[in-house]
Amino acid sequence: MDDEGVERAIEGELRLLDPRVRASRRLAGELLDPEFTEVGRSGRRWDRQAMLADLPTMDGPVPAGATPVRVTGMTGRLVAPGVVHLAYATDRGGVRALRSSLWRLNPDGVWRLYHHQGTPAA
Repeated sequence: MDDEGVERAIEGELRLLDPRVRASRRLAGELLDPEFTEVGRSGRRWDRQAMLADLPTMDGPVPAGATPVRVTGMTGRLVAPGVVHLAYATDRGGVRALRSSLWRLNPDGVWRLYHHQGTPAA
């Protein structure tokens, strides 16, 4: 159960970084908890509705064949029953951020992103 939860959270996190998922309100919505919140790298606060409205356009166009974001050092740990914490770094065209996500197991048996924090990194 512990390892499976971490695996599901990592899979979900990586899906949320996929431009095809980010461009689809439906696909992204399947991964966000109904009570989702975020404090973005910019310092902006988001709730689920605002994130789903803005996510398809927030990254701008990605050139064909380009890797939109590089993920490094992703680690996960079960911090409580049904709650996984992920930590990792991203680099998007030289813009780096440290990231932290909390995923929780919903009553329907699906892991969804509950909270995300992005912090600028040198």
